[in-house]
Amino acid sequence: MDAQTGSTPLSPPPGCPMHQQPQQPTPLYGDDFAIDPYGTYDRLREHGPTAPVELAPGVDATLVIQHEAALRVLQNPALFVRDSRRWRALNEGRVPLDSPVLPMMYYRPNCLFSDGAEHLRLRKAVTDSLAKLNTSRLTRDVERIADYLIDQFSERGSADLLREYAKLLPMLLFNQLFGCPADIGDRMTRGIAGIFDGDDAVRANEELTAALLELVALKRRSPGEDVTTWLVQHHAGLTDEELKDQLVTMMAAGIEPQSSLICSAILLLLDGKTAAGHGRGAGMLVEEALDTVLWNNPPLANYATHFPVQDILLDNVTLHAGDPVVISFAAANADPSLTDARLTLSKGAHLAFGAGPHSCPAKSPARVIALTAIERILNALPDLTLAVPAEKLEWRPGPFHRAMLSMPVHFSPVPARRLPARTTAPQARPAEPGTPAPTGRAEPQRKQKGWWSSFLDVFRV
Repeated sequence: MDAQTGSTPLSPPPGCPMHQQPQQPTPLYGDDFAIDPYGTYDRLREHGPTAPVELAPGVDATLVIQHEAALRVLQNPALFVRDSRRWRALNEGRVPLDSPVLPMMYYRPNCLFSDGAEHLRLRKAVTDSLAKLNTSRLTRDVERIADYLIDQFSERGSADLLREYAKLLPMLLFNQLFGCPADIGDRMTRGIAGIFDGDDAVRANEELTAALLELVALKRRSPGEDVTTWLVQHHAGLTDEELKDQLVTMMAAGIEPQSSLICSAILLLLDGKTAAGHGRGAGMLVEEALDTVLWNNPPLANYATHFPVQDILLDNVTLHAGDPVVISFAAANADPSLTDARLTLSKGAHLAFGAGPHSCPAKSPARVIALTAIERILNALPDLTLAVPAEKLEWRPGPFHRAMLSMPVHFSPVPARRLPARTTAPQARPAEPGTPAPTGRAEPQRKQKGWWSSFLDVFRV
């Protein structure tokens, strides 16, 4: 006991390894981490279940890399909260306001950054709305969008599967699920793409926010059979600002990670080296590929930022109140202590969808979307192959995601099954990835169609 305070000291006794020099934060950004994140996790693991990291220049955090320790944080909302208004360094002005990680960490009035009764209210509105989705209808929607996108490149015999398929499919699907008319949907697609691609994140965020608020106002006036209407009508009584931020959260969680899940599973099916050492001859099913990716290469590798409400000792490491604690789903899934346990754990025991009160509420729809999208393109292009060796594929730098920069593929050209009848594919623009280059005479006075309005011209949904 401390003679003056009467409390038990947190410092270890002399000779303990904890008396070693404080470990320097490891950067989780840049090409080195993007190329070999699991090598970084292994090095961090040598120091224990947690490690100090730098998410971006000037943004420090503690990364939880052990499976059991991750569950202790995720399942203890009384001690670890999600409300980033507690972020001590940000409140003290020690976090650069132009930091690239700030949009993923600062507070929004949604279920991701709330706790307690407020979290339950907001999450209930989301889960009840998602529960109204019909699986058969969702599958049909994915199939129609997949066929439309495949038609845009099937006759070429080559494509960038990320930018021309996996990234666009969830964007268009959310326009469908949210009940977007053509103009609002085009603006949403541009805004989302601009935020993810980083062309002009501020402008893109403003465009997305304006489009979503307009959509909310529209659904208040003219309800439909869509997720936006169900949120608007929910008994939780969400304000327009809350509605907008629930929709933003659903898109952020459902577009970027979904596109990475689709690409990583296809990569595994085409290359197969991380599974059986050879390609599709191994006979791996799409469901198996999805489970393997979620265990071994989760698209959202590090996130679920928590903030201790007080100084907490976690396995002999002091986590200070208000300092961000980030869960490494990727490292926790690869925890060596699970080597034997994983043989008996269920296929869904991975942490790719989180755990505890903030676990992903859309696990089932996410699997349906990915499964349908992958099966659709493999059936349409049965001899699909990588255009470059798998080890030559580039991965996008960043602390949170595990995402490719591109995924070039080859295949035998196939006639388009349902080309647009009233319009050509939308013209290329920086904010809409994978769009074909413009052809023909320019029409400067005519407003360019986006992907969503072009899709609506074909299907009139």
